[in-house]
Amino acid sequence: MDQFFDARQRMVQDQLIGRGIKDQKVLDAMRNIKRHLFVDKKYWDRAYDDTPLSIPCSQTISQPYMVGLMTELIHPDEGKKVLEIGTGSGYQTAILAETCHKVYSVERHAELAGQARQLLDELDYKNIEIKIDDGTLGWEEKGLFDAIIVTAAAPEIPEQLVKQLMSHGKLVIPVGTQYRQNLELVLKRGESYIEKIICGCIFVPLIGRGGWAE
Repeated sequence: MDQFFDARQRMVQDQLIGRGIKDQKVLDAMRNIKRHLFVDKKYWDRAYDDTPLSIPCSQTISQPYMVGLMTELIHPDEGKKVLEIGTGSGYQTAILAETCHKVYSVERHAELAGQARQLLDELDYKNIEIKIDDGTLGWEEKGLFDAIIVTAAAPEIPEQLVKQLMSHGKLVIPVGTQYRQNLELVLKRGESYIEKIICGCIFVPLIGRGGWAE
């Protein structure tokens, strides 16, 4: 019995559809994936609330709307190869795996990477690879990517990530200070790119050579 089925349907209807998320693949994935499995049991009663939640290593699982928005912005489809920076709990990773062909995810915390890998294996995802590394450097040997999603805030757009995008690829990333950012959509055009501000947001800082110092 799925005790959170109704809560998940309400989450999609109120938090996603109600705020303009329209991509059917995204909506279906977020209806089906059990978000409560990606947080500690003490947070299960809040797993479908309109809020981020704490996970180990001083990180967070993003607000459901933000997960839906960031995924919709890359126009996911079954032919796309996607890079995720910041595996975290693995929830965004699972959403991408449901909506895209292949997901490569980089996480700097070994504890989080291990926990996410175990859960995603238990959920039988076969199209996800995870490595422990500095996410600001991307995953060069697996590129080029159709899209990159960054789940932590950078002071500026990491050039290494842009280089690993295909031409006409999309990068979704929070950019700003450590306390307040704008969610940006970066559209690569040949060797250059254009930036589009989507909305304000607050994410944990992106630590690494192309981000903030630890």
